[in-house]
Amino acid sequence: MKLLTTKNQQLTTVSYTGRLAPSPTGLLHLGHARTFWIAFERARAANGTLWLRDEDLDPQRSRAEFSAAMKEDLRWLGIDWDYEIRQSDRLPLYHAALEQLIASGYAYPCTCSRKDLAQSTQAPHDDDDEPLYNNRCRPALEGTCHPERSEGPASVSQQQEQSHPSNYRFRVSDGETIRFHDLHAGPQSFTAGVDFGDFLIWRKDNLPSYQLACVVDDAATHITEVVRGRDLLKSTARQVLLQRALSLPTPLYFHCDLLRDELGIRLAKRHDALALRTLREQGLTPAQVLASFSL
Repeated sequence: MKLLTTKNQQLTTVSYTGRLAPSPTGLLHLGHARTFWIAFERARAANGTLWLRDEDLDPQRSRAEFSAAMKEDLRWLGIDWDYEIRQSDRLPLYHAALEQLIASGYAYPCTCSRKDLAQSTQAPHDDDDEPLYNNRCRPALEGTCHPERSEGPASVSQQQEQSHPSNYRFRVSDGETIRFHDLHAGPQSFTAGVDFGDFLIWRKDNLPSYQLACVVDDAATHITEVVRGRDLLKSTARQVLLQRALSLPTPLYFHCDLLRDELGIRLAKRHDALALRTLREQGLTPAQVLASFSL
């Protein structure tokens, strides 16, 4: 594959690395295609490198046929990339990051909310974001999760040997404001304990959350700019906290406007009529699809 790169006067030409990060839980729709095209164009304009990251950590919904389809549809549209990784191959890296967070006191075991856990491997959106946690399992500052327990949290390796390993949350500093400048959306500000609370980073079925896996992979692949939907702005604040706790660099961010249907609802994989595969079968060309974007 040839090296690729991106578009925009705000970009530099020094070591730009971007990424596409689709989840193989359904067919790509126009909203995905628009975001990935922007990421591709920004990488190409910056004469940089582009990764494809297959975010296949949802064991119930990720399917090999969707993974193959998304790559085929992206290439049909004219999008190419230099390197590929698959998150399900990278679990030891996520384990190591969790161990580091536990050892440094940022992570604690939690027994709450199946609803939260069902959402945690997927990228959260404005309409299904992880709810503000009520701190039921948050440990006292001395490191115990419940007053009656004197021992500290077990390590991941210890938890794996138990019959009921725990979920883990990242402990935020209530009142801390996280600020960053988004290259498209402008200045952003979120306050821990108000806009979001202690958030899930690990599930008891031995899988990392979207937030933790994303941070680990962005650092491991030396991503310098993240291009994704505007509905993930709050996730960026969470990820900045993880990056600081893990002593990882924070990339630049470019959060695209979202495509919406005629009712103003964000496009999702339930919009089968707007899937790239459906549009291809109807005879549309890549040029016609690209012309439908308001870039």
